[in-house]
Amino acid sequence: MGEPPGSPRPLHWSAFRGQDAARQGRISCPVTFLANIPSPSSGTIDAGPFTIHMYGLMLLLAIAACVALTGWRWVRWGGDWDLVFRVAVWGVAAGIVGARAYHDVTSWNEVPDEWWGPFAVWQGGLGVWGGILLGCLVGAWIVRRSGQSVRLFMDAVAPGLLLAQGIGRWGNWFNQELYGKPTDLPWGLEIDEQHRAAGYFEHDTFHPTFLYEFIYDVTMVGVLLAVDRRFRIRRPALFALYVSLYTFGRFFEELLRIDPAHEYFGLRLNAYVSIVLFVLSTAFFIWWQFIRRPTGEERPRATKVVPSGPAMAVPKGRVRPGR
Repeated sequence: MGEPPGSPRPLHWSAFRGQDAARQGRISCPVTFLANIPSPSSGTIDAGPFTIHMYGLMLLLAIAACVALTGWRWVRWGGDWDLVFRVAVWGVAAGIVGARAYHDVTSWNEVPDEWWGPFAVWQGGLGVWGGILLGCLVGAWIVRRSGQSVRLFMDAVAPGLLLAQGIGRWGNWFNQELYGKPTDLPWGLEIDEQHRAAGYFEHDTFHPTFLYEFIYDVTMVGVLLAVDRRFRIRRPALFALYVSLYTFGRFFEELLRIDPAHEYFGLRLNAYVSIVLFVLSTAFFIWWQFIRRPTGEERPRATKVVPSGPAMAVPKGRVRPGR
């Protein structure tokens, strides 16, 4: 019999017996430790009267990383932090709404049957497609109102978005959700019985898809930064490349995942979304970067936003004389 549901399991270690081999006169190998990846026993941390949901904390860290990387790039290109923060405030709010709406529409059977069910983001259930779409649309509106180049800002934010998506996946680890098929690989992810998908209760370890995506996303962030630094990118071709890279990796991740999803002809819905977006974004990148005739506006520059309106008036008697 297994351990009681919810009880944390010890980390299992195995190793090659290098020292024993040496004693017997055989060629020894360095001791190599292999281990399964344990899952947290709880997705929350109690801090006095407050309960911290680790899924939400991971989202905050992801947002902070995206803002930091985007701001660094935007300021280097001649812009200022003010616009980055304004886009972050409105874009993040719209992104959360869009992500939850996408989940509610495409996975309605997973929404809690309570009045607060459609809004329960702390329990997971954020569709990245809806979040990126609505967040980018609102962010583009803010950038356009400021008089800056939307195409340039799209390329500034692209690596940050991918970094945020990778960091956010750690929230799935804390919630023990969205893992892959069973595996006996040494880095298999341990999942408690109550969190195992239907039909997989007899399995203990599964593919850690959250870790696969994190590693892939962070690696592709480096690729995007290198491409943008080395080549003369026509804006917003880098954003299209970001979509291509992400959807390419996401397609293979969908082949591993076993969480409930709508399937058509043997493929999950998000696998089809990945295919469509990959084809469209890759075609756009090739056409925009290599085929389309240049117009001379492919490399816009950012500028600092100067607030409009009357200057602040200070009563003359309130101004101290200079010293």
